[in-house]
Amino acid sequence: MSDSDNNLDVIRHSAAHVMAHAVQNLFPGVKIAIGPPIEDGFYYDFDKPEPFTPDDLERIEEEMAKIKAADTPFVRREVTRAEAEKTFGDQPYKLELIREIPEEVSTVYEEDGFVDWCRGPHVESTGKIGAFKLLSIAGAYWRGDERNPMLQRIYATAWPTEEDLAAYLKRLEEAERRDHRRLGKELDLFSFHEEAGPGLVFWHPKGALIRKIIEDYWRDEHLKGGYELVQTPHIARQDLWAMSGHLDFFSENMYSPMEVEGSPYLIKPMNCPFHLLIYKNTVRSYRELPIRWAELGTVYRYERSGVLHGLIRVRGFTQDDAHIICRPDQLDSEIVRVLDFVIKILSRFGFNEYAVYLSTRPEKYVGTYEGWEKATDALRAALEAKGLAYEVDEGGGAFYGPKIDVKIKDAIGREHQCSTIQVDFNEPERFDITYIAEDGKAHRPIMIHRALLGSLERFFGILIEHYAGAFPLWLAPVQVVLLPIADRHHEYAESVAGELRSKGLRVTVDTRNEKTGFKIREAQVQKIPYMLIVGDREVEQKTVSVRSRNRGDLGAQSLGEFIAYLGAELGGDLKTAD
Repeated sequence: MSDSDNNLDVIRHSAAHVMAHAVQNLFPGVKIAIGPPIEDGFYYDFDKPEPFTPDDLERIEEEMAKIKAADTPFVRREVTRAEAEKTFGDQPYKLELIREIPEEVSTVYEEDGFVDWCRGPHVESTGKIGAFKLLSIAGAYWRGDERNPMLQRIYATAWPTEEDLAAYLKRLEEAERRDHRRLGKELDLFSFHEEAGPGLVFWHPKGALIRKIIEDYWRDEHLKGGYELVQTPHIARQDLWAMSGHLDFFSENMYSPMEVEGSPYLIKPMNCPFHLLIYKNTVRSYRELPIRWAELGTVYRYERSGVLHGLIRVRGFTQDDAHIICRPDQLDSEIVRVLDFVIKILSRFGFNEYAVYLSTRPEKYVGTYEGWEKATDALRAALEAKGLAYEVDEGGGAFYGPKIDVKIKDAIGREHQCSTIQVDFNEPERFDITYIAEDGKAHRPIMIHRALLGSLERFFGILIEHYAGAFPLWLAPVQVVLLPIADRHHEYAESVAGELRSKGLRVTVDTRNEKTGFKIREAQVQKIPYMLIVGDREVEQKTVSVRSRNRGDLGAQSLGEFIAYLGAELGGDLKTAD
């Protein structure tokens, strides 16, 4: 194979071409749109009156195998606009794209009579598209616009070898086992309701309890780390969002205004303008800086229904937001400080592998070129001071400033965007915030936007999948369940539960009239870390029979021994029983 044949994007783009060929063979008259490679696979969009079925996917896959077996060369040709329009005269989606490009000459690729309009490149012949598998069918608006026709999208994957494909399919199975949407329902953590609207989370008691544990830890660590906590409103006048620039650069993600006493108000998509207003409430001295304000602020953004995905992509979510307002001479040290804080917080939740990106000026931005360069240099210097390897994401910054993105790697190696550090010279200018320096004059501070977990909803979804729902002891909503064997053991079980609760542990007692084996299986399904079985012997000896979710039967222990055992797992903070 050539180098290009080994390139996954080339293999997948070539497989997409073969998929379109197979579909047109099996369903003459179907209109074809686009078929790009994506992470871990590819897709192709089709305009077909009747919906594709799972049986259709099998037929398409078999037809693709025949095209691959023919090992027909891919032939690249350059064509003029007129030639391309003639070739694709009965393909409206291709024609639309052809007529939009500025170049007079473009390229087509052909194999065994099937021609597709694309830039390429492709593998040398159809026999070299590797191992492939069609995965699913979804709806997709043409060009992502709901005003356009709804097309049918076939998702698939392709890999260089059958072994690579088998390994990927195994990872997919593992991802399915860990899917937070399924586990959220099985563990009774959260739900969504069409009556309320898509993308709005309902937290059930156990889910809300885990959220509280996360929030309590977050607040405590911020107070220890020199932050102050603030709380701000959910709506504000439209004028505020014009001042901040959100109306110009973020309006497509904001909900429509509501009228309040003749004034248009908007629900907040971000917290930063509110923190700036708090800053402006009084004259600030250089001695007060840096100011570090943190807020678990709930925001709302209009996400198209097609991109909503459980807790990972929602319309209402709580950002673990903070803004640091500092002097220019404090900027570098504050960014380094935030990077240290990011690593500390993420490590506590069990994430120790990261991919770091430096995102630079996008096409649409506010502020000056010089300000952007200063901000980008400060972020780069902090990364290099910490010795962190990073990649540059050209044009990936927010409209108001460049940023560092920290993507965590979960238990099965997937990357998730969580932590963000953004330097902003622009909003301090827009809001005209100043501090009085040593020279007695007003100077402009710099603002750092910073999130550690991203949003609580998204982070919670990632946590569920990282641990496959089996949360570590400190996060588990129920840490211990008492399983009395018979009714006569209930009183002792309740007394043990009371003692454990007095140590701050989260405990329940399963008093159902069920067999002990059934109760153990139920507790295992609910992924409760520890089960304490009590019967006649335990009552008589004042012990508990301990069963671990992960390690099975641990034998009989005194209550004091068990509490000390849990204390060691939690960090040694529990007082042993008398």
